[in-house]
Amino acid sequence: MAKRVFFSFHYRDVIDFRANVVRQHWVAKTDREESGYFDASVWEEAKKTNDLGLTRLINGALENTTVTCVLVGSETYARPWVRYEIIKSVCRGNRVFAIHINQIKGKDQKTKTNGPNPFDYLALKYSADGKMVEVFAAEGGQWIAYEKLPSYALKNTAAEHKRGKLFKLSGLGYKNYCWSADDGYNSFADWVG
Repeated sequence: MAKRVFFSFHYRDVIDFRANVVRQHWVAKTDREESGYFDASVWEEAKKTNDLGLTRLINGALENTTVTCVLVGSETYARPWVRYEIIKSVCRGNRVFAIHINQIKGKDQKTKTNGPNPFDYLALKYSADGKMVEVFAAEGGQWIAYEKLPSYALKNTAAEHKRGKLFKLSGLGYKNYCWSADDGYNSFADWVG
């Protein structure tokens, strides 16, 4: 059964066409079930709103989704709203993974080297009792409290080995794929799970 997927990306990668290669690859499939997803992104609407409106728009778009796919270009890791979408997705329990898209040819017909892993720039610090988690973001080589969603209660108590410790999202098992190198066209439905 196809799942509703929220795509998180930097708008620049839409302008360069790379993000849309992934978001619209279902068009060449036999049907939506074969592609494994429905796109729940909000980029077009997001261009027309302020911070409060954008927060509401993102939160609304995440409703009824179970998967968040982060499309990683050169600057994605540092984009404030991408960070918010990732953390909000983790908080709500979505399956979250990233796909590097810089090796897809852009509108200039060129590729780029992969951008930094956004999961290396966000971290969770578990409380000593394992019931709460604080969110941190990398800024200037330091971990600072993430202001947009500083902490939240966990649905299930964290495992003993996590309590009282800070972990990058990349160290918590959030996967990264490369659209080109990992055959995203044929593998995406499996990645969605």
